[in-house]
Amino acid sequence: MANSSSAATQHRPETLEKREQILKAAVEIFGNKGSANGTLADVAEQVGLTHAGVLHHFGSKQKLLLEVLAYRDQADVAELAEKHIPGGLELFLHLVRTAFLNAQRPGIVQAYTVLSSESVTDRHPGRDYFEERYTTLRREVSEAFDALCADEGVTDRDAVAAASAAILAVMDGLQLQWLLHPDVIDLGASTEFAIRAIVNAVLHPAPALETYRR
Repeated sequence: MANSSSAATQHRPETLEKREQILKAAVEIFGNKGSANGTLADVAEQVGLTHAGVLHHFGSKQKLLLEVLAYRDQADVAELAEKHIPGGLELFLHLVRTAFLNAQRPGIVQAYTVLSSESVTDRHPGRDYFEERYTTLRREVSEAFDALCADEGVTDRDAVAAASAAILAVMDGLQLQWLLHPDVIDLGASTEFAIRAIVNAVLHPAPALETYRR
């Protein structure tokens, strides 16, 4: 994500390093305190800058919040050749790998969970980001389902739409449970189970739940 306050110096290694430090501090601060209670002064203190120093790099608290969210997205695809999630079956495998990776970076997961929950409130700076994020991800997951369904001869578009939303919901929900009970919830294994179950439910539909009534 481009930022006008740093555009002139974005190629300077010391500037990039300091921005990285600020983003990491912001992930921790906003993850622990939320976007409303966490302040730029908190972030500045953690990285040895003044409030004005943080503003020099990011311009405003709102811009820093949005950069934190972009930072999380970039971390998810940092190791991929095209810096973008893959398609088809590989997309589902990537989502599972991401869950296992997230179990090793609770700060980023906590910041994402707090900010995504807060984004439903009026005029939250991350509202547009999360609306666009979910719209894009539902489309990309649906396209991945389309690739699998074509091979299996499945044509249930309603099931694909429901499954795409459900996968994103279960990933976010499991992250919340894991943050609350890390000793109880295995984030990677639980996510893998859920995604596998949802994918199989689309490709090989089981009987309706009512049929199990005795």
